[in-house]
Amino acid sequence: MGGGWELLHQMLPARCVLLQRPALALDVLRWVIHGNRVLGFILRETRESEEMVEKLVPGVQITRSSNAHLKYLSLLLLTGQNALEGIMVRYSRVRTNDLYITSTATLMVEVAKLFASMMLLAHEEGGLGPALRVVTEVVQNSPVETLKVALISLVYVIQNNFLFVAASNLDVATFQVTYQMKILTTALFFVFILQTRLIRTQWLALFTLTAGIALVQLANIGSSSANQKSDESAIVGLSAVIFACCLSGFAGVYFEKILKSSVSSVWLRNVQLSFLSIPLALAISAVYDADVIIEKSFFFGYDYYVMLVIVVKASGGLIVALVVKYADNILKGFSTSIAIIIGCIANVMFFGVSLSFQFLLGTALVIFSVFLYGYKPPVVISENRKTDESA
Repeated sequence: MGGGWELLHQMLPARCVLLQRPALALDVLRWVIHGNRVLGFILRETRESEEMVEKLVPGVQITRSSNAHLKYLSLLLLTGQNALEGIMVRYSRVRTNDLYITSTATLMVEVAKLFASMMLLAHEEGGLGPALRVVTEVVQNSPVETLKVALISLVYVIQNNFLFVAASNLDVATFQVTYQMKILTTALFFVFILQTRLIRTQWLALFTLTAGIALVQLANIGSSSANQKSDESAIVGLSAVIFACCLSGFAGVYFEKILKSSVSSVWLRNVQLSFLSIPLALAISAVYDADVIIEKSFFFGYDYYVMLVIVVKASGGLIVALVVKYADNILKGFSTSIAIIIGCIANVMFFGVSLSFQFLLGTALVIFSVFLYGYKPPVVISENRKTDESA
């Protein structure tokens, strides 16, 4: 790690610049930490990061992470998961088979996430035994944090139930485009909870996003009688998506706040989330669907396809964790946009839904807003500032 120490010492003259721009520091650098010791900095694999560090410390030797394959693999997985989830959940609710009970599906999603998260944590800790000890220690030593995670678990369980309702009432393309409203709700919660300041391009992106979703929903409501079944409601679907987006925004920001205020790994937090979500999801099933479950059984309507839907939904949170760790917002925007386009194509090919010009215009605005929100204009460091820092 000699190179890491050398880079750390070379970065010290620029510490004031980084401290004055904490968001810039997070974008440009990734801390390398072992225990409680900071060993150095590793640059993300972007040319923008390299140029920024060269401006801060002329002549600095750049050390790059070798995780490029993981970055593109995580983005490929996210694109596939985003596209497949919308298509598969929608088909599972409109096919001729017996309809499964959505509250039980939500519970099974949490069971699948717990299993996957525990396996990843065991890999990180060097075995299942050490992983279980880590989970037990965290629960025993940090009861307050456990209660905070329990709140997030409840929010996620309710959100997943709303998403099933939305998928039962909206076509794939409308659902995927409208669900991007979570960018708006997440940004607002960032402002109010984490006191984050948004730049002008991000506010413009939120305005564009709102306009695009409005166009999509107006087009969807105007054509609902032609494209939707008698037991579907565009208003119910839209309401479910709005509630899901609000819950997603709050849970995502609050979860990030917990992650930033602790040293626990993201896999450990996912284990906690899933473990606490299971009894909450079970309680919701008992309250709302007890009669149906008693009459038809817990796994009524389940087949191999429904189990595949559960696996795809459960993989979403884990893949997002990889994307946050290895990719950036621009590439994530590409992934989201491709998933929306795939959803639109699937809408026409598999579900026989026609897409109006108004719908396509709204979709284009949403895709543009995704890129605009993730775009960060380059920060120009003046010669006077650099002179002051070196002095």
